Amino acid sequence: MAEKILVIDDNEELLRIIRKALEHKGFEVYTALSGKEGLKEFHHVVPDLVILDIMMPGMSGWEVCRELRRISSVPILMLTALGEEEHKVRGLEEGADDYLVKPFSTAELVARINALLRRARMPPRPMDVLRFGGGDLIINRTEGKVFAYGQEVELSPIEYNLLLYMAERAGRILTPEKLFEAIWGFSADASIQSVKWYIWSLRRKIESDPRNPRFILTERGRGYRFSPE
Repeated sequence: MAEKILVIDDNEELLRIIRKALEHKGFEVYTALSGKEGLKEFHHVVPDLVILDIMMPGMSGWEVCRELRRISSVPILMLTALGEEEHKVRGLEEGADDYLVKPFSTAELVARINALLRRARMPPRPMDVLRFGGGDLIINRTEGKVFAYGQEVELSPIEYNLLLYMAERAGRILTPEKLFEAIWGFSADASIQSVKWYIWSLRRKIESDPRNPRFILTERGRGYRFSPE
């Protein structure tokens, strides 16, 4: 499946050039001409990486970056004419993963994108014990045990794997398709509806109020997000 790239820039000609270069490399490319349009497209597309201009009318790239970081850990590549060190530092502090100054070569752009995507695909560094919500939810990876509000929770292997997968990617919006592929693969005994059912089952077991979940949140029309708070 082609990886999805969202490019947000108010320069239509530059968007055309980037789209052509990235589609040639096999990426699925989406574009937006403003920050607000870019955020709307982000929620619709759920891309694997965002290329973001800084100097745009209305909502600046800084503001877009902050909003994206509030809801997602998607890799962000700042693409801008602001080449001073202070701007690069600010971009990284706002949550960007890399910074490329205009003018640039499409070869370097593709190389930066591939590097960011490789990093995003790497499994997170394992920790023996994951703690969330100030210790209200604990996942002991060594023993394969889960504790919610001080009580051990009995989970099936699929429930445990689903919870751990989401917890390791806390803050990221995960589509039902992505969760199904990660947990069930191509099993003939399951369908995409299994994701919804197991999410419901997990909430009953780990949430103090399953109807108003604290950890496993629904992002309407997009999928699910694990909140570490």
